[in-house]
Amino acid sequence: MSLKIYNTLTGEKEDFAPIKPGEVKIYTCGVTVYDYNHVGHGRSLIVFDVIRRYLRYLGYNVLFVRNFTDVDDKIINRAKSECVPASVISDRYIKEYFDDAEKFRIEPADVEPRVTTHIPDIIKFIQDLIKKEYAYEVDGDVYFSVRKFKEYGKLSKRSVDELLVGARIEPGEKKKDPLDFALWKASKAGEPYWDSPWGKGRPGWHTECCAMIFKHLGETIDIHGGGLDLTFPHHENEIAQAEALSGKPFARYWVHNGLVTVNGQKMSKSLGNYITMKEIYSKYKPDILRLLVLSVHYRSPLDFSWEKMEETKKAYERLKNVIEGYEVLKRLPITEDFEGDLYSQVQKAQGSFYSAMSDDFNTPEALASLFALAREMNTLKDRAIRKGGISEKVLESYKEAADSLHNICRDIFGLFDSLQPCIKTEEINVEKKEERLNEDIIQVLLDVREKARKEKQYSIADYIRDKLNEKGIVIEDTPVGPKWKKT
Repeated sequence: MSLKIYNTLTGEKEDFAPIKPGEVKIYTCGVTVYDYNHVGHGRSLIVFDVIRRYLRYLGYNVLFVRNFTDVDDKIINRAKSECVPASVISDRYIKEYFDDAEKFRIEPADVEPRVTTHIPDIIKFIQDLIKKEYAYEVDGDVYFSVRKFKEYGKLSKRSVDELLVGARIEPGEKKKDPLDFALWKASKAGEPYWDSPWGKGRPGWHTECCAMIFKHLGETIDIHGGGLDLTFPHHENEIAQAEALSGKPFARYWVHNGLVTVNGQKMSKSLGNYITMKEIYSKYKPDILRLLVLSVHYRSPLDFSWEKMEETKKAYERLKNVIEGYEVLKRLPITEDFEGDLYSQVQKAQGSFYSAMSDDFNTPEALASLFALAREMNTLKDRAIRKGGISEKVLESYKEAADSLHNICRDIFGLFDSLQPCIKTEEINVEKKEERLNEDIIQVLLDVREKARKEKQYSIADYIRDKLNEKGIVIEDTPVGPKWKKT
């Protein structure tokens, strides 16, 4: 069965065929780092984390890029209100983002670029658009000429005539057409700026993603993702710039997750109806929110409530209890006077799971297959407990079912990461002690390397980095200190 993905561009489910067989390039728009992440951000992070995991499960080599918008009006306004540089605000909330991502087991992207580290790339991108006469400069501002891109509106299904209704030139703007949008903004007093051929200024939001995609993934990518609210104008404007410049399709598949609502209204900071990720994990295990997100199809709206979190918590405990049920059953006396097994149910659940996930990542249907297997496991477990014994064969079938359920939940859905259902306790403890020891050693080496860098002993710092690389440990130097991950 082939993987089908709903493509916002065509409005249809399509068979997935990557540009290069066996490899998938994905870009998703990251957060603007001026405040704490809320559940709306969390949903998008979880959705694309699961999509990435499932593509890997299918055997694809996935290159995943997710950016940080670290210069923006909201960041600047927050910095002014706190009387600090804008970089202080962005660094603070990038650190908070990483804290949230770690707790919710959002795997780090392969590349997590920041706008402020890609200014030369953005300037070159804009210069090339000007050369092709798709952009123009007016008194330090640079605008994209929307009418010159004849396919404008193809993603959001809007015509230029429709867009003109209500469009206007705001006071202070010098663009030639109400539809044109800014690629570069001349700096105002007290704002961060960079030197450019057009004077001091900063990039426009819609240009940043294009330049970073061209830099890290190329002119055409397999999947471009983000929240539904980014379809217009952000993604529409990305397409216009990228395809005007390259003459090639920008992304083969456009994937958008539905919004999170509260009582039917979009969750947003402007409405004040948002719940932060921190508030979630102060009350619940992060897995509960992951499971709630997965219980609704990614393209549908998710109406958040604490009542739904409670219902999801009960469902989570049911899955957890059947996975851990093997530890209960293996303590029962072995008796051959116990018939039945779970092998056929495991195969059925795996097949149903695969079919659902390959049908546009239908996580609610995929979860239903897992809960169906869990019910069969519960029935068998209860019967064995009532009887006071279980046969060797049935116990092995339960073990296989528990392993299968756990592996799928952990590897694809990111659930029960710390759960080890079918390994002896003493084995777990040894493994954890060894893992903790290895992590402690790596951290010591990172501390030594950081000290060497501060003292400008770069040969020592490079030697430590290279040796860790040889052992499969990749170091990333971030504004909040070095981070490492295993490859």
